Amino acid sequence: MALAPKVELRQGQSLVMTPALQQAIKLLQFTNVELAAFLEEELERNPLLERNETETGEAADTRYANDEDSSGDAEPAVPDSAEIATRDDGPGDDSPLDIDEGALYDDSPSEQFADHAYDSGATQFGSSRGGNSDFDDGTYDAERAGVAGGVSLKDHLLSQIAVDIVDPVERLIGASLVDSLDEAGYLTGELATVAERVGCAVERVEATLARVQQFDPVGVFARSLAECLALQLKDRDRFDPAMEAFLANLELVARRDIQALTVACGVYADDIKDMLAEIRTLNPKPGLAFDTETAQPIVPDVLVRLRPDGSWYVELNSDTLPRVLVNRAYHARVAGTAQRRPGDKAFITQQFQAANWLVKSLDQRARTILKVASEIVAQQDGFLRFGIEYLRPLNLKDIAQVIEMHESTVSRVTANKFIATPRGVYPLKYFFTSAIASSAGSESHSAEAVRHRIRDLIDRESVVDILSDDQIVITLKTHGIDIARRTVAKYREAMHIPSSVIRRRLKKQSATA
Repeated sequence: MALAPKVELRQGQSLVMTPALQQAIKLLQFTNVELAAFLEEELERNPLLERNETETGEAADTRYANDEDSSGDAEPAVPDSAEIATRDDGPGDDSPLDIDEGALYDDSPSEQFADHAYDSGATQFGSSRGGNSDFDDGTYDAERAGVAGGVSLKDHLLSQIAVDIVDPVERLIGASLVDSLDEAGYLTGELATVAERVGCAVERVEATLARVQQFDPVGVFARSLAECLALQLKDRDRFDPAMEAFLANLELVARRDIQALTVACGVYADDIKDMLAEIRTLNPKPGLAFDTETAQPIVPDVLVRLRPDGSWYVELNSDTLPRVLVNRAYHARVAGTAQRRPGDKAFITQQFQAANWLVKSLDQRARTILKVASEIVAQQDGFLRFGIEYLRPLNLKDIAQVIEMHESTVSRVTANKFIATPRGVYPLKYFFTSAIASSAGSESHSAEAVRHRIRDLIDRESVVDILSDDQIVITLKTHGIDIARRTVAKYREAMHIPSSVIRRRLKKQSATA
């Protein structure tokens, strides 16, 4: 067959992602904070949009709730992706939110939404939760350490450089070192890189580093956890050879191997316990004392409460619902004067269509979220009534088939959305967990429920009865859970629970303390 360029006419169908459809998909994925920021921009951009100050919270609750007893028109159907091929998605159309576009989302449900750290006794050295060290005894408080009101760590250190360092080159080196700090106060960059950036010798950078390591808060500019602790001990005049050897063997500290530490440090076991107690009083992340960002409380998107008849009432949180409307009176007034100038007429028409599309898309977004959340509540009825042990294995397809939407729509709806239940506030993704087979041939178990059982078994251990991973597997099989030992080890490590050897050592130490 001859190879030559030629022109062919082919006919085919394809899905075109119009700008309006792309924006509709983004609206569905937005959190309530992102949606509020987006609407602020639209209110500034579009003169025909205005806030709806007349709609009360009760009215919004009535519109977006699964109240089966309420009267009124039936809820309008949410369009599915099958309707997209025959529809022209212009700004004034009801742009569908349900579309199969795998490149725009990740529908793999995460299994790590409720991994809790191991809280039975001392935990592994050096890990952290919520900015506090795991090797403290609960007495360290960032507020007590002195949070600089409105002053960042960078500004605090630069002000000390301006006062304590006179040489301009050393000031430049100090400022470059400050730029290399992470939020915890650790030095992340290489000294050679700083020297190359400033144009000086590495030895001068090292000398400047030794000087700024004396700044407040003590422990900043450290390049490792051991160096951070050593700087604080030197400031207290408690850094002796035994403590130096202690910090050089932090892996033994993590395992609480007192016997090995006594050999490494050349001291008695009681001295090692005193050194452990002193280490707990140090701050492993000194830079966090200047973190001025305040944690924002989670505002749930969906509210669930129990009705007197025992059924669940699901509604959208009226505080997070966007309230915007099209100012039709203003549109009628300016549309008449805009007839004289074609440019003005086209602008008003475009803004009017965009405003109508936005209001319809927001309403459709709210109803889609409510529909998905209501089905999740129906599927996880046992969890809401009896607790985590009754959490069912669930995936996106299970919900999508019932509500007759695509899995991608369910994935977008549940992304970064929260639901307030009688058992607490949870991400919607929390309810999607993989299944663990049942050894008795009955219904499979949720992976999250199995993790809860593993944590409960370990919390009930005694000093003389520490469960190995193999023993946990045997115990779970007696409860009808067929699970492999490597899966138990993976779940245990994800929950930051140490091995049986370390747990036995920790419990013996706590019993003799």
